[in-house]
Amino acid sequence: MSDAALQTRADAANPAELTEAEAARILAKSAIFAPPPATLPDGRRDLVGLSRAELEAEMVAMGEKPFRARQVWHWIYHQGVRDFAQMPTIARPMQQRLAERFVVGRPDVATEQLSKDGTRKWLFRFRDAQQVETVYIPDGQEDRGAVCISTQVGCTLSCRFCHTGTQKLVRNLGAAEIVGQFMAARDSYGEWPSPKDGTPRHLSNIVVMGMGEPLYNYENVAKALTIVMDNEGIGLSRRRITLSTSGVVPMMDRCGRELNVGLAVSLHAVTDELRDEIVPLNRKYPIAELMAACRRYPSASNARRITFEYVMLDGVNDSEAEARELVRLLKGIPAKVNLIPFNPWPGSAYKTSKPEVVRRFAEIVSDAGYSAPIRRPRGRDILAACGQLKTESERQRRPAAPAETVG
Repeated sequence: MSDAALQTRADAANPAELTEAEAARILAKSAIFAPPPATLPDGRRDLVGLSRAELEAEMVAMGEKPFRARQVWHWIYHQGVRDFAQMPTIARPMQQRLAERFVVGRPDVATEQLSKDGTRKWLFRFRDAQQVETVYIPDGQEDRGAVCISTQVGCTLSCRFCHTGTQKLVRNLGAAEIVGQFMAARDSYGEWPSPKDGTPRHLSNIVVMGMGEPLYNYENVAKALTIVMDNEGIGLSRRRITLSTSGVVPMMDRCGRELNVGLAVSLHAVTDELRDEIVPLNRKYPIAELMAACRRYPSASNARRITFEYVMLDGVNDSEAEARELVRLLKGIPAKVNLIPFNPWPGSAYKTSKPEVVRRFAEIVSDAGYSAPIRRPRGRDILAACGQLKTESERQRRPAAPAETVG
C-alpha cells in the first residue's frame, strides 16, 4: 500500500471503524494461544483473576449473598491475604466452605535475582510449568519504582534487537497470571495492605512492558488491569499504569476507549524500510497508520504524553537525520521520547550507540520541544534490562500451534 493510500486511510472520518473487523480477527486468533483453565486438578478454582461480577456469581452459586463477594475481594486485593482462615470478617463456617471450593493463587517463584543497582527479577512458574520473567525497576531518585509485567510466554513479534523475540510464542497469560505477578512482587516487598492515604510504596507503578505483546492478549490484559485499578482492591490509578505496544493499531483504539491507561509505543525507526526489518509488525501496520492511531488515543495531552521508545542501535537508527525525521513524525502528538541504549544479550547482532551519538540525538529532539531522556540501563548484570527478558519455556509443551503469527 502506498504512503498516499495509507494517509488517506489514516485520515478517514471514522478510522476506528476501518479496524473493527481486524480487531475481531486478532481476538479470535489469540484464542489459539489461550491460557490453561483456572481450575486446579483437585477441582478448586482460583479466585484471583475473576471480575467482580464473576466473583459475585461464585458466591451466589454457593448460596451466599452477593455482598460476600465484596468482603472476599477486599481480603484478596486490598489486604493481600491468601488463606481464607485469615479473613476475620468472614464467619468460620464460610471460611471452611471457601477453602473447599477455591484458592487464592500466586505464581511460584522459580528464581529471584537482585542486581547491584537494586533491580529485582523474578522467574515465575505457573501451574502448567510455563514461565515468565517480571522485573522491579527502582526509580533511582525516590524510594519507589515500577513493576514490569509480562503478558505472554514468549512473543510473536520477533523484533530483531529483542532477546524475548528469539523465543517463540508459547501461550497467552490469563488475567490471574498477569495480576498475580504484581501481587507476588508485593508479597516479596511486604507491601500489603494497599495504601488508602497516598503513602508512597516501592511498587508504585506498573509498566506492561515485559515478555509478549499486550495487545495480542488484550482481553486478559484488560481484565487484569481493571482488577488492578479497582478502588476497593489494589487501587492503582490508571495514571500509574503504562501499556507498551509495538503498534497493534486495531487494538490501540479499543485500549484507549476501555482502559485509557498511559500508552508507550515501541517505535525504534523512522522509516518503513528500516522498521520493517527490525520491527516486523510494521509490515502490517506501517508508521503512517501507527502515528494516526497515536493521534486518536484519548488520553494523549500535554499533561499525559504518549511515550515513544527508541532503542539506540549503533550505525542503524542513530543518525542526526533520523533524529530530525523523528521530530517531524511527532508533530501534533503530545509526546515524550525515551532513548534506550541497546542492552546486549547473548548472540545479538547489534551494538550500543556511542554515548556522544545518543547525546546529540537527544539534543535534536529536545531542541524541538520534546522531552528526550536517555534511559539509564537497569539490571544488565542479571539480564533484566529492556529487551533482555527470556525464559526456557518451549512451545512443544503445549499442542503445536499454526505457523502463522497472531495478528
